[in-house]
Amino acid sequence: MKRKTTVSEPSSSRKRPRDEESESEPEPGNFLSLEENLSFSDTMVALQIMHAQFPHIEKLYSSIRDRTQVDRELESLRRDRVLRIFKLNTGQDDHAVMFMDDYLNQIEHVVKRMEVKTQDDRMVFEWFKTHVIHSKLDTSIGHQELCSLLSMGGKVKEEHISLLINAGIIIRQLIDQNMYWFAIPNIGSVLKGLSQGRKEVLSFLNRRKYKEMMLAPLEKKRLRFSPLDMRFHLRDLIGSGHLKTVQTPSGLIVRVAKD
Repeated sequence: MKRKTTVSEPSSSRKRPRDEESESEPEPGNFLSLEENLSFSDTMVALQIMHAQFPHIEKLYSSIRDRTQVDRELESLRRDRVLRIFKLNTGQDDHAVMFMDDYLNQIEHVVKRMEVKTQDDRMVFEWFKTHVIHSKLDTSIGHQELCSLLSMGGKVKEEHISLLINAGIIIRQLIDQNMYWFAIPNIGSVLKGLSQGRKEVLSFLNRRKYKEMMLAPLEKKRLRFSPLDMRFHLRDLIGSGHLKTVQTPSGLIVRVAKD
């Protein structure tokens, strides 16, 4: 089963000092308890709510119990060009979901920061947005098809492909140099936090006597090595099956899943 995350515009991050590993004080009006918002019934509603709660990245499969429904509704939203799905390098089955408007804004932001020498070179990004993004909905694209779609905007040069790669908009696949993954520019810090946060949460719970903790205090803890919210990582690990929840009279318990 593929893991699905939603992504909005990435930002820079930093490690938190050791003394911030303890429970944090959530900002007033900005903290929605995960225990009260762990699952939703509609994929689009889940995407919108999680996008608002977690402006960087969030997990879907832990938030909607029917995973078939998630896949079916995501496919419909993808075909309607409401969102795009990207392959991530954090795991074999890891994919990101990004609203199309956020993706286009992120491309625009990156282009403005790049030192593009000529107007002709800058136009390749407009060709990409106009002729490639809306025509090719898959997570990857071949070199010939990419050039063919770009040529609908103008004469394509190899330098244009290099500009798209340097901008982080496409990534050449290692196993086939003639294939590219569509990519989210400037997502590196988010993916690093995703990987490190997974390890930190699992390590923390594995050190506890019964490898479990009440959800309410756990979701308020700060992580040292991830800029992402603890609630994101809990959804991520629950959705991927590394953690499970158990309902008790005192509330939800989060427990490391047995191998």
